[in-house]
Amino acid sequence: MRLLVTGGAGYIGSIVAQQLLAAGHEVVVLDNLSRGHRAAVPDGAGFVEADLLDPPALAAAVAEGFDGALHFAALSLVGESVARPELYWRNNVAGTLNLLDALRAAGVGRLVFSSTAATYGEPEQVPIEETAPTRPVNPYGASKLAVDQMIGDECRAHGLGAVSLRYFNVAGASGCLGEDHQPETHLIPNVLRAALGRQECVQIFGTDYATPDGTAVRDYIHIEDLATAHLLALDGARGGEHRIFNLGNGNGFSVREVIEAARAVTGLEIPVREAPRRPGDPPILVAASGKIRAELGWEPRKPALADMVGDAWAFAQAHPHGYAGAPAA
Repeated sequence: MRLLVTGGAGYIGSIVAQQLLAAGHEVVVLDNLSRGHRAAVPDGAGFVEADLLDPPALAAAVAEGFDGALHFAALSLVGESVARPELYWRNNVAGTLNLLDALRAAGVGRLVFSSTAATYGEPEQVPIEETAPTRPVNPYGASKLAVDQMIGDECRAHGLGAVSLRYFNVAGASGCLGEDHQPETHLIPNVLRAALGRQECVQIFGTDYATPDGTAVRDYIHIEDLATAHLLALDGARGGEHRIFNLGNGNGFSVREVIEAARAVTGLEIPVREAPRRPGDPPILVAASGKIRAELGWEPRKPALADMVGDAWAFAQAHPHGYAGAPAA
């Protein structure tokens, strides 16, 4: 198939694009490079520098003809979404509406959307099932939920076949492709930055949670397993239907467990500083994945924390300053 990957210069999108190419598909990445990296676009993929908020440029790119689209282009910083919600409603929601308009006009019938388990907010039960109430607690989660609802309406009205995948923390790397955000808010890359001496220490926000070691527990999925789920979702898209699947390992890992895994992988004593809880941080967030396992046959191949940290460490060592200075693909 000929496939469009929006946000394919970012962490998740680039590795999904890489897997699509390996599976024999023709791939075109569309990215405005505001937060992605040209060097992350995998070899063999076409590239269009365009913005979802530029409807003429977007329509021209989509009109080249595609069998499906995978949509990753979004802003995703929770704190930023609280401080500047207008950015998230404009980019994530209005941008996706522009994409849907372009896909409809070009007759593209399949869409896979990178959603988030943040649509559920603070859950009543964990692991979180797809039937859990959606009550996002920040504009980021709210914007993603609005897109899910918009996609559902598009499927019912115009026959689009779409799948939304909801997950929490993605980790690891895939060969020469990995995680490089500015600012970096994710735990594992920040732990590894401390290991490399790029930051003074790792902060643990809250040590008095009702968890086995007192620190917050979160779900982590290896990026390669996550990418595989997107390929399965593409095959599982059915015309006129919007399918939603959660992705999770079923068992989360605490902040201290992540730090200890990083110490074991790197062989370094990574300095830690304890800090008070952050407002609104639940003690445990874990997404269930029974539905996607049963319906699409997804099985994670790298569920172990050591694999995720090990692959991320290999990327961090090879790219101590991220993609800075890396040649364009």
